[in-house]
Amino acid sequence: MDDALPVVVIGAGPQGLAAAAHLVERGMPVVVLEAGDTPAAAVAEWGHVRLFSDWSELVDAASARLLDATGWTPPPSGYPTGAQWIGRYLAPLADALGDRVRYGARVVGVSRSGRDRLVDAGRGDQPFTVHVRPTGGDDYRLAARAVIDASGTWETPNPAGADGLPALGERAAADRLSYRIPDFRDRSGFEGRHTVVVGSGHSALTAVLALARMARRDPSTTVTWALRRASARKAFGGGEADELPARGALGIRAKEFVDAGLVSLVTGFRVERVTDAGDGVVLVAEDGRHLAADRAVVLTGFRPDLSFLSELRLELDSTLQAPVRIAAEVDPNVHSCGSVAATGAADLAHPEPGFFIVGAKSYGRAPTFLALTGYEQVRSVVADVAGDHEAARRVELVLPDTGVCGGAGLFDASGASRGGACCAPPPQPVSIIPTAPALS
Repeated sequence: MDDALPVVVIGAGPQGLAAAAHLVERGMPVVVLEAGDTPAAAVAEWGHVRLFSDWSELVDAASARLLDATGWTPPPSGYPTGAQWIGRYLAPLADALGDRVRYGARVVGVSRSGRDRLVDAGRGDQPFTVHVRPTGGDDYRLAARAVIDASGTWETPNPAGADGLPALGERAAADRLSYRIPDFRDRSGFEGRHTVVVGSGHSALTAVLALARMARRDPSTTVTWALRRASARKAFGGGEADELPARGALGIRAKEFVDAGLVSLVTGFRVERVTDAGDGVVLVAEDGRHLAADRAVVLTGFRPDLSFLSELRLELDSTLQAPVRIAAEVDPNVHSCGSVAATGAADLAHPEPGFFIVGAKSYGRAPTFLALTGYEQVRSVVADVAGDHEAARRVELVLPDTGVCGGAGLFDASGASRGGACCAPPPQPVSIIPTAPALS
């Protein structure tokens, strides 16, 4: 492979920019392709939400070294919002990378030069071809020695439908549904109204808390929290047992609001139909129960977009759509702790040499991703691409316990779980970047 060819990184989010910083540090040419018009465009969409991770846990080491040369000052201790994360770190990092980052450059396909998915002969000797669709321009192709997909999952949220497909009527009622954490600073769409929150992860907890605070100020504001699970036990998280206190506090506060009657909790509610009621929306469960609301916030997780990788040979778990070597570690059917071993190049490799999926997308449909896991991933992957296999094999990260480790899975009290158990490694504080923001 021609060493003069760049490594192409897809996505200028936290992991994509960190990958570029590691490549620059190793003296390797790199091009970062970002579909949005700004760095960390996905983070910008939840910029109003505060992370429960301290600044010290949100900065990649190689990126900090690159920024140090520009006179950048590390932010003091504290919990930034998404917008602050961009302003104080991610945007300066993108600026330091300069014209290596291209904006408005959506990747629509990745393949091997002159080789479709079926061709074996000489496949590994050919460079990658990355097909790019620029905003307002004509498609073009880039040749690359390796490709690191850090595009995330933000653009592909899961639907409200419990079977993984949009519920009947869901698309028609789209203007009454939100698939991201709304900016609750604008209360006009929620205050004095009834909102249903569908989902059980940290994003759902964040939305429930914001709405419950509105309900505490204004009793005409009502909140219903709809869980697919038959039990709410795991929905409140690890509480005081969580080694990230700000994350544990989410569940503690949510339980307090439920116990105080500010939030109505409904379990075992698996949406089958969504009906646009003109001035509101009605969610209908598989068992016939109805929830009528002015608006529904659907926070049921995200999934990877694999459509532009159709000509590559990938080895993905049939359930999670994550690399098979890490799937069992992150499968929520098996455990709910989120405490998994650090993943490196060997875990993320595919039958297509030189191609890696990193960041939240590497977890497929698993619901929670750890920020420093992503930074460790790109450190290892870049070392592997550079031929430094000893550094690629080295593990430099241990992850924390959420306080809810156990064998109960997605339907913990319904008998539908695949069972199993998880074993948390020795703890060390790290930060969270969920597939949707797990924030306080």
